[in-house]
Amino acid sequence: MTKILIVEDHALVREAMTQSLSRLEPGVECLEADSANAALGIIEGDGSLDLAVIDLVLPDMSGFSLLAVLARRFPDVPALVVSAIDDDASVRRAMKAGASGFVSKSSSGEILLQAVREVLAGGMPMPARAGRAAPMPRQGTLGERFGLTAAQARVLELLACGKTNREIGEQLGLSEGTVKVHMTAIFRALGVSNRAQALVLLARQGERL
Repeated sequence: MTKILIVEDHALVREAMTQSLSRLEPGVECLEADSANAALGIIEGDGSLDLAVIDLVLPDMSGFSLLAVLARRFPDVPALVVSAIDDDASVRRAMKAGASGFVSKSSSGEILLQAVREVLAGGMPMPARAGRAAPMPRQGTLGERFGLTAAQARVLELLACGKTNREIGEQLGLSEGTVKVHMTAIFRALGVSNRAQALVLLARQGERL
């Protein structure tokens, strides 16, 4: 059963998000926190959280600061930002602080669900921007063969180059916790259990990523 923590100080917004997320799958459980400190208390007391959904504007701590704390103390809990502050600079700052994805509050409930599914699968959903060119599909790549997301494929490319998690995070602007989440999804997709096995598989493939 998927368990999601919603960190949002407006009760009506929390209720609306809970209703939307209830359609994710049967039995999904949504916990609610109206502040960063409340969220940290819940995470400390519950070791089975699958995802934290975080607003950037909170009464006791900025969402950016909360993301940094989560990345440092709870790197295995991915964080999806849902915020009305969705300019490019804020999105980049949130991702660098440790977010695994970003959804604008102007988006529909279906887009939120899609983003949650992508993060849980190890992806990195980002808000669409008018005029921003869509990435070209990676035809014939190893990432495509194993069903990796674009974010996972980028991490895989750097993994194949021998980069450490820290180096991958620095190059992609991600926290080490987010890189670890991507690594777990990559290992699962490749059918391996660690970095060494993944490198052996990549060497045997003899293909471009």
